Amino acid sequence: MLTVPLLAGALMPICEAFGSGIPNITWILPTGEVISSHAVFSTAFILLLRLWRFDHPPLDYVLGDVPPVGPQSSPEYLLLVRNCRLECFGKSPKDRMARRRFSKVVDISVDPIFMDSFPRLKQWYRQHQECMASILSELKTGSPVHHIVDSLLSMMFKKTNKGGSQSLTPSSGSSSLSTSGVDDSSDQLKIPAWDILEAAPFVLDAALTACAHGSLSPRELATGLKTLADFLPATLGTMVSYFSSEVTRGLWKPVSMNGTDWPSPAANLASVEQQIELILAATGVDVPRLPADGISAATLPLPLAALVSLTITYKLEKATERFLVLVGPALDALAAACPWPCMPIVTSLWTQKVKRWSDFLIFSASRTVFHHNSDAVIQLLRSCFTCTLSLTPTSQLCSYGGVGALLGHGFGSLYSGGISTAAPGILYIKVHRSIRDVMFLTEEILSLLMFSVKSIATTEKLKKTKDGLRYGVGQVSLSQAMTRVKLAASLGASLVWISGGLNLVQALIKETLPSWFISVHGEEDELGGMVPMLRGYALAYFAILSSAFAWGVDSSSPASKRRPRVLWLHLEFVVSALEGKISLGCDWATWQAYVTGFVSLMVQCTPAWVLEVDVEVIKRLSKSLRQWNEQDLALALLCAGGLGTMGTATELIVETCHQL
Repeated sequence: MLTVPLLAGALMPICEAFGSGIPNITWILPTGEVISSHAVFSTAFILLLRLWRFDHPPLDYVLGDVPPVGPQSSPEYLLLVRNCRLECFGKSPKDRMARRRFSKVVDISVDPIFMDSFPRLKQWYRQHQECMASILSELKTGSPVHHIVDSLLSMMFKKTNKGGSQSLTPSSGSSSLSTSGVDDSSDQLKIPAWDILEAAPFVLDAALTACAHGSLSPRELATGLKTLADFLPATLGTMVSYFSSEVTRGLWKPVSMNGTDWPSPAANLASVEQQIELILAATGVDVPRLPADGISAATLPLPLAALVSLTITYKLEKATERFLVLVGPALDALAAACPWPCMPIVTSLWTQKVKRWSDFLIFSASRTVFHHNSDAVIQLLRSCFTCTLSLTPTSQLCSYGGVGALLGHGFGSLYSGGISTAAPGILYIKVHRSIRDVMFLTEEILSLLMFSVKSIATTEKLKKTKDGLRYGVGQVSLSQAMTRVKLAASLGASLVWISGGLNLVQALIKETLPSWFISVHGEEDELGGMVPMLRGYALAYFAILSSAFAWGVDSSSPASKRRPRVLWLHLEFVVSALEGKISLGCDWATWQAYVTGFVSLMVQCTPAWVLEVDVEVIKRLSKSLRQWNEQDLALALLCAGGLGTMGTATELIVETCHQL
């Protein structure tokens, strides 16, 4: 965890220094390669961008109501983590030994670093945020940035300019940027890299506007972008930022990928879409065919078309690998966020270029379906429960059940119908960040858990004994059923946690579970009360495990500070329902099993939680448990409550002795 912040802290001074110098000095490496300060800056800058998830477009951060698990990285965040970790580093013998070992290779400074130490980087980052938030501001004619923009446009479209005057007008409303009359601009562009990055958004805006108005052909646009990227590879970061932001704003008309102006995916688009459907079907997901009627549907937003056209101009070689690893993930995330069939179109273009990557690219494209279709998400969740619990043993994918069926053995381990498929758990791990609205998932997972419990009870009832006799009605193998119920509950808790993290778990405890208990479900039990009881225990395990994932079992996690409030609200609901203040709609056997199961698990597995609960709530809960003849559980709860409940515990012990 310390490596990334440390590396970021080491790269920032390099970027600041080499990006601020004029590239009038070159160095010759032992390999014969000639490098300049621009080359050093670009290498360090691109690596720095990759450290803070720069490849994800702005839309990726607002796909759902709940942000992804963990904070979104930024240069400030990386420095904050670095400073905090280094402040504590070196105090233990293990840290001092590691520091002596690392000091032989590199000198690690433990002094704090802040963004104010890097003014040019800070200025660029502010411009990057402004670019994502709104359209470009007006560019003043005659300003230093205006002259740099002119020189860059002249360099990018030199061949175009030979045919006559070329006027490129940014869509932001800034003044016309004429490239006529500008000769060889190489001498004019011997300027610091930071100055070029400052001008790059205006250059891209002008070029894209000219292409939209027909002043530049798509081929000339792609060639110009490649020229700019070759001149200063660090501008690829600006291209990713600018094009992603423009796609998100939706101001550009789509362009037809017809093979005349823009590259065409027609050669294999239908095949890619068919393979996507087969991959989903093999995972248990069957969705209606998404609209894509041949060439007429093969359109992309102009900024996305420009970005994908740029990427396919690169040769796949070691020298360009570090550039593609920045642009490639950004292109993937951006295409996934666009309307269907943008992702299959991008995949088709890239599979035409690199056929050996087809399995990986098509699998990545299959994730987009879950972004556009909520029913596909529900089907995938159902498939996760079905495979893990082996509820359909006739299926090749789910015949054995357990974690092996859920996660499989990696991508490509399952080969069906000539394509590589993935286990449902692996597919969900890949797609859960693409789900638009994660708040509905708690109810869906809870519903699937309840359905799975009923299926478990039914299948256990039908199993044969060693004597060859079948269990009669109500004679379910309770131990086997409970084992599978615990597995189902742990799966449900894991899905809730990875889908929405802390906020989704809190919504489950505060809202979803109370609402479920209040609602009337009206299902008949054919197994003599077995299903309601199993459902209660399943919900208890589900609630405890989800809470433990979010808050931890002790107070070492920062998230544990939120636990007392949420836990108090939930136990207050439980106690109020036990006292008759809240009417319940669920089966009484389910409610009784849930309460006893939840309290028992909390006392045995998370005793630190009990100490955080209000003493009066514990006493009221203990009293209600005694009314159910759960004296042992009530006493255990009071004993775990600390000094505040010792008096009540003593009274209970004395009362129990008198009854004996």
